[in-house]
Amino acid sequence: MNLSILWILAVAYLVGSFPTGFVLVRLFLKQDIRTLGSGNIGTTNVIRTGAKGLGAATFVLDILKGSVAVLLGDWLVSWSYGTCCNHRFSVLIALFGVLGHVFPVWLKFKGGKGVATGFGVFVVICPWAALAAFAIFALSILITRYVSLGSILGTGAFPFLAWWLAPRLRTPVDFGLLCAVAFILIAKHHQNIARLLSGTESKLGSKKS
Repeated sequence: MNLSILWILAVAYLVGSFPTGFVLVRLFLKQDIRTLGSGNIGTTNVIRTGAKGLGAATFVLDILKGSVAVLLGDWLVSWSYGTCCNHRFSVLIALFGVLGHVFPVWLKFKGGKGVATGFGVFVVICPWAALAAFAIFALSILITRYVSLGSILGTGAFPFLAWWLAPRLRTPVDFGLLCAVAFILIAKHHQNIARLLSGTESKLGSKKS
């Protein structure tokens, strides 16, 4: 692998690793989000602090940083090689952007679950598949009020939606990379999955002690 590609992947990782929820709660509430609620730095836990505005900001900014990680990475590939970024590089860059959020170097590699950031990279990779996955996410929450379940279902559906809607992503490598991104995001929900199975998962609107 060319050294410049490794550098570009590192840039995507660093963009994705910006701990949005942690920074917003620290700036505006003067608290460490890791000591509140579930301890997660993501949108749902920020909302559970009672700061719904900060939760919304966390959600939007996490989506944006995922998109920026891929768009910036694509631009750097084009700039480095003098040609348009190959979609396979885009998917690989997306993977590193998500890894940055899930394992941020700034927080000792203990980050969020990556759903919003994952949606941000998915929008760039295949917008229609991302929107369809978001519809599954939203509908699941509307019906069950379980954010975690909606996240798992929407994330798990994306690689298959992308395969269906974007023929260029049907190669084994591209599809495999998309599945790897989805697997990482779902694996980060392992505690939620255990609580869903035991019936103890918190629903949207409930307060987590």
